[in-house]
Amino acid sequence: MPPLAVSVSRDGPVTVVRLDRPAVRNAIDARTARGLRDAFLAFDADPAASVAVLAGRDDAFCAGADLNDAAALAEAVAGPDGPLGPTRLLLGKPVVAAIAGPCVAGGLELALWCDLRVADETATFGFLERRFGVPLVDGGTIRLPAVVGLGRALEMILTGRLLDAREALAWGLVTEVVPRGTHVERAVALARRLAAFPQACLRNDRLSLYESLGLPVAEALSLEARRGAATVASGETEAGVRAFLAGKGRGGTFE
Repeated sequence: MPPLAVSVSRDGPVTVVRLDRPAVRNAIDARTARGLRDAFLAFDADPAASVAVLAGRDDAFCAGADLNDAAALAEAVAGPDGPLGPTRLLLGKPVVAAIAGPCVAGGLELALWCDLRVADETATFGFLERRFGVPLVDGGTIRLPAVVGLGRALEMILTGRLLDAREALAWGLVTEVVPRGTHVERAVALARRLAAFPQACLRNDRLSLYESLGLPVAEALSLEARRGAATVASGETEAGVRAFLAGKGRGGTFE
């Protein structure tokens, strides 16, 4: 039996999911796709887990689909899960990508599925499959323009050119760039910060954002109000107001 292609570890409320196929720059075959999907479904169902970090092993995030398994991946295109595993899921909790080295082709689609992206200075981004007629089928044509805007998305998708980490930061494709080799540490620190906030409010605001994309304004506002009402009903808002009135966070401090 070959070794597991996906490893999972816990750091308090943070779940760290790692692609573990360094020999192929963490390219994803059908088995790896199943492992990723299972790992993130387990994270979403775990009441003790608040935020996940997705990283690659060694010096690559993900080189995309493993074309040595092209037949199985092609079969998954029309299925409910998609070739890469989790990219057609809307989780109830946030995921932070920790990126070093190549984040290309389907690997870039996987990073776009995450909510936030932390890159080290070695990271590169691009849809290199443009040269080979391999389509974007894991959300790239939908999520990239939502992150960087239509014009820049068209440039990346049509030309297939590579962006380095600094250009990706200037475009808003990544949240921040950190020194080489510190991307996972920084992503875990960011994830822990998110996990420290009141979780019902954070999760409802996040889902309101995703679920309202493309809706008419009236429907989006109604959805936002329903999510907000659920947060108030959880008791978090009342507790937060009491803490503020007692002096927490006064003077611009942010905890």
